[in-house]
Amino acid sequence: MYKWFAFKRILKGIFTYAIIIFVLSALFNTVTDKTVRAEIEEQVRAESSRLKNVPPAAIQRFQEQRRIDLIQLYRLDRPLLERILYQTWNSLTFNFGKSTIIKSSQGERDVLTIVGEALPRSLLLFTTATLFEIIIGIALGLKKAQKPGGSMDRITSVITMIVYGMPTFWLAMILIMFFVYNLKLFPSAGMHTVPPPEGIMYFVDLLWHMALPLLTLLLIGFWGVAYYVRNIVLGVLQDDYIMAARARGIPEHSVLFGHTLRTAAPPIMTMSILSLLASITGAIIFEGIFSWPGLGNLYWIAVQQNDIPVLMGDLTITTGIYQVGLIILDLTYGFMDPRIKVGGKA
Repeated sequence: MYKWFAFKRILKGIFTYAIIIFVLSALFNTVTDKTVRAEIEEQVRAESSRLKNVPPAAIQRFQEQRRIDLIQLYRLDRPLLERILYQTWNSLTFNFGKSTIIKSSQGERDVLTIVGEALPRSLLLFTTATLFEIIIGIALGLKKAQKPGGSMDRITSVITMIVYGMPTFWLAMILIMFFVYNLKLFPSAGMHTVPPPEGIMYFVDLLWHMALPLLTLLLIGFWGVAYYVRNIVLGVLQDDYIMAARARGIPEHSVLFGHTLRTAAPPIMTMSILSLLASITGAIIFEGIFSWPGLGNLYWIAVQQNDIPVLMGDLTITTGIYQVGLIILDLTYGFMDPRIKVGGKA
């Protein structure tokens, strides 16, 4: 039964992913049609302006032919539905082609290479921060749930409300002013010193540049995790079987970790996996403040430069990773909750 559930869930994930890519392709082809034609005209004028000592008639023939060539290159001479299906298939097969402006660190314009460079950088910073947030948040949440209404619970709950009303970029700029310009402990931006050091010092330099962004994310992130875990565990602690376990004289440590946490694990796991998936895409404003060359920063540059292939590649890959994560989440739930294996029937 579980194998059938897993098979259906994987097929559903693939179908959902294909639909999302089709919608993205339709949006890009519809919205960018006029933009691409305007860029073609600008490119034709720029190329023809470099022609010297050429008769006007020859320049006109060159412009017309060059315009036709570029329209065929971007498939603007084809029907809209055909262009959408063509881009959908290329995206699903990760054939994103070449970028129009953006280049990789090696000077390449292959979109897969460009996105492949930015993805590990976002994973390194945001996924590492999210892992620490989850660990610290779960530990603090369990502690808060043991004594609800106590001084630590009240103080940390107030701090959570204050922190969640504080924009991440605002805290980032305050920490930059304090740690960079006043204490001079960390660099203000970037991923490496220029030029980057070699050997073991390369990784030391990377950690040094990563410390302040990581600290900023941690100071914002783990409070919400702790508050969420506290509420989940507190609800489970009111169940009858927990009361019965305590009445039998089972130690509080065993009740909390052996009974309560096992029941609270599915929603906590959901929150953790979704947080990890969300961290993969990075953050546009945050990466911009720290000049961190991740996916968020790449997306913003691609929007500014109107680099459609990079935008499509960025969205396709991050959407695919997110769909895979959701499939893994549902399959894991199937092990933890038998009702899901038979479609939610008890």
